[in-house]
Amino acid sequence: MIFKRPSRIYIALFLLLFGASWSFAQTDEQKSLEAKRERLLKEITEINRLLFAETKEKGNVLDQIEALDHKINVRQELIKVTNQQSNLLSRKINANIRNISKLKNELKALKDDYAAIIQKSYQNKSRESRLMFLLSSEDFFQAFKRLQYMKQYADFRREQGEQIVIKTEELTKLNEDLNNQRKEKDRLIAENQKAKDQMMGEMKTQKELLLTIRKNESKYTAAVQSKKNEARKIDRQIEALIRNAIAASNRKAGNTVSSTSKFVLTPEAAIVASNFTANKGKLIWPVEKGIKSQGFGVYSDAVYPGIKHESNGVIIATDAGVKARAIFKGEVIAIMSVPGGNMGVQIKHGNFISTYYNLSNIYVKKGDWVDVKTELGEIYTNRSNGQTRLKFYLYEDTKKMNPEEWIYQL
Repeated sequence: MIFKRPSRIYIALFLLLFGASWSFAQTDEQKSLEAKRERLLKEITEINRLLFAETKEKGNVLDQIEALDHKINVRQELIKVTNQQSNLLSRKINANIRNISKLKNELKALKDDYAAIIQKSYQNKSRESRLMFLLSSEDFFQAFKRLQYMKQYADFRREQGEQIVIKTEELTKLNEDLNNQRKEKDRLIAENQKAKDQMMGEMKTQKELLLTIRKNESKYTAAVQSKKNEARKIDRQIEALIRNAIAASNRKAGNTVSSTSKFVLTPEAAIVASNFTANKGKLIWPVEKGIKSQGFGVYSDAVYPGIKHESNGVIIATDAGVKARAIFKGEVIAIMSVPGGNMGVQIKHGNFISTYYNLSNIYVKKGDWVDVKTELGEIYTNRSNGQTRLKFYLYEDTKKMNPEEWIYQL
C-alpha cells in the first residue's frame, strides 16, 4: 500500500492549531499564577493585620516567633510564584520575538511580490489598454475569458494589499504585546526583589527574637509546655464529649451494643453524612473572614526545630467581634467549657463532628438543629495581644480528620 505524504496545508493547519492550544494553555497558566500571587499578597496583608496588630501590650515572644515564621513561609511561596510568572513571561517574550522575526520576513515577501505585480501591471498597461486587450479577442468566448482573467488579477492585487495591511497590523500588535510583557516582567522582578528584602528584614527580626528566647530558655520552655498542656486538655474534652455523644446516640437508636467509638446511623443521619462527604474540599470556613495561623498535624518548633508539636485541628486568626459559624447543617451535641479556658460548640453531621473552640459567648444550646452559616458564638479576643483565634477541629466518629482537606482553600 502506498501512503500519500500529507499536504503542506494539513501540516500548516496542525501547527496553527497546536500553537493556538499552547497559547491558550499559557494564558490559563498565567491567570492561575496571578490568582495565586494575589491570594498570597492578601494573606500577607491579613497576617500583618491579624497577627501583628498594634496593641497596648505586645504578645509574648513565642506568639511573635510563630507569626514571623508563618509570614516568612508565605513570603517564600510568593517569591516562588512570582519567579514562575517571570519565567512564563520570558518564554512568551522569546516566542513573540520569534513570531515578530517570522512576520517581518512574511511582510517583506508580500511587499516584494506586490511591487512586482504593480510593476508588471504598469508595463502591461503601457503596451495596450484593457479595452484593446478585450477587443483584440478572436471571439466572444476568448473575450469573456480575458475579462475573467482581468477580474481575477484585480482581485489578486487587492488581496495582496489586504494581506500586507493585516500582516502590518499583526506585527504592530505583537510589538505592543512584547513591550507590555517586558514592562510586566520588569515589574515582577522589582516586586520580587522587594519581597526578598522584606523577607530578609523579617528573618533578621526573627533571629533577634530567637537570641532573646535562648537567653531565657527556661521561660520559653515553660510557655511551650503551658501551650501543650492547654491543647491536651482541650483534645481530651473534645474526645470525651464525642464518645459520650456516640453512646447516647446509639442508645437512642436502639442499639444494644454500647459502642463509644462509632455512630450507628439512622437513614436520615446517613443522608447527612453522605452529603457532608460529598462536599469534601468545598465546605465553607468556620468564620466569614480570617487566615489559617496554624495547620493540622505534626510541625517543628519555631525556636528549637528538634522539638515537635502536634495539632489535632487548625487555628484561624480573625477580627475582634467575629462570630464562629456552622460549616454544614447538623445537630448541636455539646457545649464545651474547659476549666480555666473558654467555651466551645460541637455539631454532629451524620457521623462527622465539627468543633468550634475559644468562644466567649454561645448563641446555641445542646439539641438545637443548625443550618450552614448559623452563628454559634462570638470568638474570644485575647486582651494581652489583641488576637482573636478560633480553634477548629473535625472528627469522623472518633477519628481525627484534617480540616484543610475538607474546608475550601483552608
